[in-house]
Amino acid sequence: MKNTYTIDVCGIRRELPLVPINETLAYASFVVIGDTEMVSHAGRLLAEKVSDAEVIMTAEAKGIALAYEVSRCLGMKEFIVARKSVKSYMRSFESVELESITTTGKQHLYLDEQDALKIRGKKICLVDDVISTGQSVEALERLALQAGGTVIHKAAILAEGEAAARDDLTYLQVLPLFEKNTDGTYREIVPEH
Repeated sequence: MKNTYTIDVCGIRRELPLVPINETLAYASFVVIGDTEMVSHAGRLLAEKVSDAEVIMTAEAKGIALAYEVSRCLGMKEFIVARKSVKSYMRSFESVELESITTTGKQHLYLDEQDALKIRGKKICLVDDVISTGQSVEALERLALQAGGTVIHKAAILAEGEAAARDDLTYLQVLPLFEKNTDGTYREIVPEH
């Protein structure tokens, strides 16, 4: 039996492979990079929900295409990307540490001084493809706050697992986590609201 999960995001269906987190749990791998149809559709829908934001901000790399589309739909000339490594053009920067469900070990996010100046005093919408544990979006929020911005939205295509019960997120669809059965297949864990 194939271990996949079919999701429908506002009329667009995708078959997602299940990826083990540990011996008993798995997540459905939703990769939006390169999915032009999903990015275009979801970006438009999210833009309608966050139209009062002055700046769209995301973390490198999975949220970049979505942040582009949301900012384009809102008529913005640019969006801000927090980088995962220090680049040679960065003379001065803000940084925060984070851990993510999809990446092993600790990471850092960096915001160049020029980008920090662009968000100072602005209403920020943080954008990601999936919010699960919330570690990535919380690190992004800390970075935005360090730079003097005010986070008014945390937006994603999907809220995974218990993130769906949070009242501070804007999302289009719930993505469950999965528990392993004795026969090696997985069953959906229904999050409590």
